[in-house]
Amino acid sequence: MKRLLRAVPLVAVAALLLTAVAGAVNPDTLVNVGSPPSPFSQNKQNEPALAVDANNPNVLVAGANDNIDLEACNAGDPTTCPFTPGIGTSGVYFSFDAGTTWTQPTYTGLTARNCLGPDPCTPEVGPIGTLPWYSENGLVSDGDPAVAFGPAPGEGGFSWDNGSRLYYANLTSGPGLNGVEGIGVSRTDDVQAAAANDKNAWMPPVIVSHQSSATFADKEQIWADNASSSPDFGNVYVCWENFVGNGAGALYVGTSGNGGDTWSIKQVTPAHAVPPKMWGQSGCTIRTGSNGVVYVFYEQFESPFKFLPPRGSHMLVKSFDGGSSWTRPMTLYRITDPCFRFSNDGAGDRCVEDGLAGARNDLAASPSVSIANGAPTGAAATNEIVNAWADGRDGLNNEHVLFSYSSEGGNPGTWSNPTAIETAGDRGYYAAPAISPDGSTVYVVYNAFTTPFRDDTSSPRGLVGVVKRASVAGDGTVGSFADVHRGVVGDPRGSSQNNRVMEFLGDYVYAVATNTYGAAVWNDVRDAADCPAMDAFRQSFQTGGSVPPPAVQTDCPATFGNSDIRGGSYLTP
Repeated sequence: MKRLLRAVPLVAVAALLLTAVAGAVNPDTLVNVGSPPSPFSQNKQNEPALAVDANNPNVLVAGANDNIDLEACNAGDPTTCPFTPGIGTSGVYFSFDAGTTWTQPTYTGLTARNCLGPDPCTPEVGPIGTLPWYSENGLVSDGDPAVAFGPAPGEGGFSWDNGSRLYYANLTSGPGLNGVEGIGVSRTDDVQAAAANDKNAWMPPVIVSHQSSATFADKEQIWADNASSSPDFGNVYVCWENFVGNGAGALYVGTSGNGGDTWSIKQVTPAHAVPPKMWGQSGCTIRTGSNGVVYVFYEQFESPFKFLPPRGSHMLVKSFDGGSSWTRPMTLYRITDPCFRFSNDGAGDRCVEDGLAGARNDLAASPSVSIANGAPTGAAATNEIVNAWADGRDGLNNEHVLFSYSSEGGNPGTWSNPTAIETAGDRGYYAAPAISPDGSTVYVVYNAFTTPFRDDTSSPRGLVGVVKRASVAGDGTVGSFADVHRGVVGDPRGSSQNNRVMEFLGDYVYAVATNTYGAAVWNDVRDAADCPAMDAFRQSFQTGGSVPPPAVQTDCPATFGNSDIRGGSYLTP
């Protein structure tokens, strides 16, 4: 290399290095590479999360709801497609080349992959494509993935010299766990071994939430303080909504100072609920600045969902002492959930955006936040905060992807006016931003519907994944967003809840940014086939008719239900 540097002008060397990095990115690739295209529901993946190792920025890890280990629809009754009791659904995927290629490991655990019919399903120990060590501990990984990298602990405390630790939080249930759902966290200090099918690279899951028989913990997010300039470097934080009884709930934050071995729990907001539809608050995002300040953003509903569209606010609480105490909630600005119609999901009404029996979008306006904290060292941090979400303030068929930012700690009155950044004709569904550690570049990924609301299930619909990028000026001003990638449009009617009465795309998309590239993951249905028999059943179900459910494996195309996680990575100019 020294000879190369002597022989080649520095400009040429820079060009060579830039070319090497540019060649190590892929604008559009399949992330859930081990999941099959059929049968349903083993081919169903959605709700992706993404993390980058700040100390090894070519390393990416994604999580998703992954039904790879569930039984096929024709195991037993061919007109039902149940979640198989005891079978996990938290998929994990690794990339070691900045998102150019992905791998999905196979471990062992309780699986229903063998249940392909016609006999009723009997799960067995065998290959799984989801998190290990859950069934062995009397638990079930239930999705809602959240992933984060931080420094590994050692004898001298947390240091990047000890390596990196990956944390994977997800909803967790099981016979030994009180309540409907709790929050479990899996960890590994060896992502290479974890990606190479070594289940022993993972530690057994730890339950973070405090459970009662009436508890439903939901919508968790996880973050590790990954800037060594922080006085609480290495702390790990999980936020979630704790629904209890009639739907009343408060936001909680779990904090660990020992790498996730043990957790202390704080309630950080009061419980608010207006029955029967209003949950009060949900959709949290948790992040840290280079100085260790912890930020929890969430959505506060100000009108019940029975009043359409439901309006609310983005809220913020902070901790200045590593999660020991928290500020009072601060109201940042008003938002409007893009919810104008309901469909019956089999248990009650759910907001839909693309059409009758469409994919639910109850929390599309929840905040998704990123902070330029200078990780891994904290050097050059601007601590600028960016936020992106889908918003319905301009009415049905005019839904936006809105973006706002603050250079002054996120306090009320310091945010830019929310600005629509979607491409014309895109109806924002879910969105997520990422700002580079040095605060110079912002990426935003979103899913959007490309067709107007359909009052029937027979008309085609469109769903697309889009990635945009903007530069940030020295004073923190974020410039105009331009497309860096637009995916292939697919028909979301080819996606499905397991009870089949509605489409299903989950609740998230995700982005990360380094100082040299950005990466994103989104929900994708380009390879999902529409099923006319299913369309007729859904139309009938939603309108009170009597059309029976189809036998999915015989009455629908093989790739019905084949929703995927696609992703891309993009060199920063």
